[in-house]
Amino acid sequence: MQNLLVALTQTPAPSPESSLRPGLSEDMITPGNWGFAATAFVVILTIFLIIDMVRRLRRIRYRAQVEEARRADGEPGAAGDESGQGGTGPEAPRPGRATGRP
Repeated sequence: MQNLLVALTQTPAPSPESSLRPGLSEDMITPGNWGFAATAFVVILTIFLIIDMVRRLRRIRYRAQVEEARRADGEPGAAGDESGQGGTGPEAPRPGRATGRP
């Protein structure tokens, strides 16, 4: 058992000759500059998407907090208010627009 552990923990010495098949070079099997550029592009795009998602989620959370504060204060313009005044839903008429038109 000890011989097996010693054999597994030892790192083999690198051989002086290349381990690639004849006719292959390092440049043929590495991604190169184009591979690096594509990977960097995907990473940068992912970072921008994450930043945008966090910004949108924060905006939704702030809007929910404002709406909750309106309901707690009893403002008539709050959504879900039973007074029927104001409202910000899609059924509320917008100022400066004729009703019935989209």
